[in-house]
Amino acid sequence: MLVQHFLEHSARRLPDKTALVFGNERLTYGALNALANRFAHALMEAGLLRGERVAVFLDNSIETVISIFGTLKAGGVFSVLSPTMKERKLSYILNHLDASFLVTHASKMNQAAPASADAASLRAVITSGGGGVSPHTPVSILDWDGFIRGKPDHEPSCPSIDIDLATIIYTSGTTADPKGIMMTHLNMTHVSSSIISYLQNDEADVIMDVLPLSFDYGLYQALMSLRIGGTLVLERSFSFPYAIVERMAGERVTGFPGVPTVFAMLLRLESFNGRILPHLRYITNTGAPLPVRHIQLLRERFPNVALYSMYGLTECKRVSYLPPSEIDRRPESVGIPIPNTEVFIVDEHGNRVEQGMVGELVVRGAHVMKGYWKDPEETAKRLRPGLLPDEKVLFTGDLFRMDEDGFLYFIARKDDLIKTRGERVSPREVENAIHEIPGVVEAAVIAVPDEILGSAIKAFVVVESPAGLTERDVIAHCAKTLETFMVPKYVEFVSDLPRTSSGKVDKKALR
Repeated sequence: MLVQHFLEHSARRLPDKTALVFGNERLTYGALNALANRFAHALMEAGLLRGERVAVFLDNSIETVISIFGTLKAGGVFSVLSPTMKERKLSYILNHLDASFLVTHASKMNQAAPASADAASLRAVITSGGGGVSPHTPVSILDWDGFIRGKPDHEPSCPSIDIDLATIIYTSGTTADPKGIMMTHLNMTHVSSSIISYLQNDEADVIMDVLPLSFDYGLYQALMSLRIGGTLVLERSFSFPYAIVERMAGERVTGFPGVPTVFAMLLRLESFNGRILPHLRYITNTGAPLPVRHIQLLRERFPNVALYSMYGLTECKRVSYLPPSEIDRRPESVGIPIPNTEVFIVDEHGNRVEQGMVGELVVRGAHVMKGYWKDPEETAKRLRPGLLPDEKVLFTGDLFRMDEDGFLYFIARKDDLIKTRGERVSPREVENAIHEIPGVVEAAVIAVPDEILGSAIKAFVVVESPAGLTERDVIAHCAKTLETFMVPKYVEFVSDLPRTSSGKVDKKALR
């Protein structure tokens, strides 16, 4: 199976069913598939060859979904880029990707035009939205409507097979130049099958997606929804939480994926509860572990909704999930391996550790990435020899422990672990303690230089009432619940925390 078959098979089975809701627009499976076919034929007529890359620089939109599936139908490789990306980074990625086409919106041409001018491989920029096109770029500018107008709406002949690349997903690049993660059709069909099986998705599901499609978690909501024949309710962003909750109620949403930031904001709304969302069947979280206090609050507000705490990384999409039946008993766990996946934990020498010991998590499965695009050195660091001859397994760079029942517990990113007073501290453990304080909305913990300790712990805290909590209160609470070396030396109250484009807390910005 190829990724574009997700849409094609559902369109043949359910041509008149609503596939995609965006704003006031609603597209059936038949209509969405026909538009993707037209885009594919247009790309092929414009010269796109098998395996060539199409960069998609758009906000969440109908055009984004069409671009993804149209590129695959034409035998190409899509790469959805963060819609907030600035010119310099866009220019780097277009060149690194050797992109043949760029799809964007007229409102983004201030960034896209100069970046396109520097991209030697680029043949054309396809713009939706009309107007606003810079006349100074040497690359051909093609209007979206004109580009697909009159093109056939039947399925194009696609030469791809499942070991071919389907997408290149770029990391946020917070510590260095962004890396392009290569995922094949096989990688993506395998992992989507696994996730669909444990979420028990079917065509009755209506999935709300507020996450950017440039973020793999947001992307897979679209892919899986269209695969099962469900309905995807796509939002441009999460800028208006009240409106999102109202939309969920109106569309009878059954599945809601989010990240800790999203749930922290929603839990401040009294209207976010099971009474206003009676059709909600499940909630999922990944990107970063949910604070235990937020898990408790979600369980109180949605006692009849399955809450899935999960862990994954873009290099293999998803690794583990906590069965909802275990959420009250093991709220700090991110669960067990997803179906048809094997994991183990190793020490710094690559030897497996005993249960309960901390080490680096290693992942084995058909969803492990092909590698980093044009970066064999970084690929060799992450993909190392596995159990079978010529097999490669993924070293995640994340520290975990496993209990006697095989449940996984995230400790920290190896790079985020704080060394202070001769001890190693997991930021998450300190953050969980701070989240227990009444009035705390969010907390983020980092290391800061210290002349005596080498590194000291600093906590950034967002509270509901700025005058209701003091630095001394936070430190005193941590002193009661944590070991001495884990207590923050500094506490700073902030109105909000900086985010990456995928909604995660940007700890580099905090530093």
